[in-house]
Amino acid sequence: MASILIVDDDEDIREILKYNLEKENHFVRTVANGGDCLLEVKKLKPDLILLDVMMPEMDGIEVCEILNSSQENNDILICFLTARSEDYSQIAGLESGGDDYVTKPIKPKILISRINALLRRKELIKVNIETQSASLIINREKYLVEKDGKEIQFPKKEFELLALLVSKPNFVFKRELILEKVWGTEIVVGDRTIDVHIRKLREKIGDHHITTVKGVGYKFNV
Repeated sequence: MASILIVDDDEDIREILKYNLEKENHFVRTVANGGDCLLEVKKLKPDLILLDVMMPEMDGIEVCEILNSSQENNDILICFLTARSEDYSQIAGLESGGDDYVTKPIKPKILISRINALLRRKELIKVNIETQSASLIINREKYLVEKDGKEIQFPKKEFELLALLVSKPNFVFKRELILEKVWGTEIVVGDRTIDVHIRKLREKIGDHHITTVKGVGYKFNV
């Protein structure tokens, strides 16, 4: 059983999703807007948030960015709910740190399948990896990164990408493998998304730690 927070300004959608998820024995809370979502997260600490993209006042992308700006939320999975025609918002959602997206109209069986896949991935990434390379320390279990003794804040996807690269120093991770391990096989992410995350990692830990192998992928240097 997981705790799930549904965030959507459409009451009918909230009720339908709540009904189907509670049938799967999940604990479900619902809110109608981004502001209430941020308040509820502090109280509930959900395992997963179903987050509508198009909402008034504060859209789902902004909510996701705010949540991911705090390290204490790194363990929360975020699945966006998007209209079928909103390709741009799907890409923006994943680049803002979302874990998956489901298009509307929502089919309950597909949604439950995607949620179960996300929850399985969450269990897999709880394995602790502690690696020290020069002045860089990564602790997978605690979502902690230290450089020169100073803690660095990382959004969830950046951290997972870094932890993956560090798990096999000097090993060249192909782009396809990075997509599978960090974003999963059920969502489509372009090369640009990987490149953006790699650029952000280099800005935080230094260019010399990560090497681009042209036409193949990336490796972490020891």
